[in-house]
Amino acid sequence: MPDAIANLSCGITSQLSGLFMRVFAIGVYELLYNNFALFTWENKNWIYWLVLFLLVDLAYYWAHRMSHEINLFWGGHVVHHQSEEYNLSVALRQSSFQVIWTFGFSLPIALLGFDTLHFALISALNTLYQFWIHTETINKMGWFEYIFNTPSHHRVHHGRNPKYIDKNHAGSLIIWDKMFGTFQAEEERPTYGITKPLNSLNPVWANFSHYAEMSKELKLIPDWSDKLKYLFKKPGWLPKSLGGYRAAPEVQKDYKKYNPSYPVRLNYYVLFQYIICLAVTAFFLFTQKNYSMGEKAIAATLISMWVVNCGVLFEQKQWVRIAEWLRIILFTAIAVALTYAWLLPVYAYIVAALYALLSAIWFYSLSDGNEKVVVS
Repeated sequence: MPDAIANLSCGITSQLSGLFMRVFAIGVYELLYNNFALFTWENKNWIYWLVLFLLVDLAYYWAHRMSHEINLFWGGHVVHHQSEEYNLSVALRQSSFQVIWTFGFSLPIALLGFDTLHFALISALNTLYQFWIHTETINKMGWFEYIFNTPSHHRVHHGRNPKYIDKNHAGSLIIWDKMFGTFQAEEERPTYGITKPLNSLNPVWANFSHYAEMSKELKLIPDWSDKLKYLFKKPGWLPKSLGGYRAAPEVQKDYKKYNPSYPVRLNYYVLFQYIICLAVTAFFLFTQKNYSMGEKAIAATLISMWVVNCGVLFEQKQWVRIAEWLRIILFTAIAVALTYAWLLPVYAYIVAALYALLSAIWFYSLSDGNEKVVVS
């Protein structure tokens, strides 16, 4: 359960950041389409849609590939690869910053005259296709494997075994990997994750960890030209004076997945909080058009705090006890304030009070005499 919670939390933070970043990316596409398109498609027939599908998938391939081969871009994609499991929840584990580095790969499609709404639709379908391939329950799929991306192909992509690193970048069609030399068939089942395991269930840290590591290594590099190279070379690159490129190591035989110890009954508390968090997040995302940019930023910050606590509770960090008490008090106060501001019926106050009371009693019951969450 902790890994699934962490995956979903990264998905939530990605959706929250997307409120700000995807608007910019689509806005740039729309600007190019309306003002600089080189062609006009009079007939939106099957050829139009087929060409658009192929272009979207090709752009995805190169954006995805460069996200693995450029250190700076890898920081915006690494989140998706941090899980050491492989299941459908991993498909939802997305970065908050990837769009910054990848949206430019799709802009030539706007110049070719493909409508912004149509581009967004095909891009969404391309993303949706990739959900089902995050599974270990489906093995080889015969002739389908020659053309389309499949669970077997994508398991390779998530492997940290040296032979599987930077392979199978496909979105929907595996043909691009075969055409451009990045295809690798699945042989032995991969070991999942990244070469330097994150060892954290904190979704915010998951998004910043690679950039934190980059800042440390940049300080070690004396030459400014090498600093620039470091940003755009492959992850693992260092100048020869510091040892040169560090290839992906073999998976150690005694390797163990990150699995923090926690009391089983903590599962129920986190699950309760998470279900409410998902409901609040869904409500916010569906109604976000009604809020100002400042209100969106505040709401995104508060929800991010919620999912951070849900993950870090499993890790038994000392600071999370205080953070969770603050969150319970803060969210209850906000619920009461919104009930008053929105002139909601009296039962809304009752619901807020019941949430606060239940959360406080339940969380207190998980603590010992020193007010620390019980460790099993």
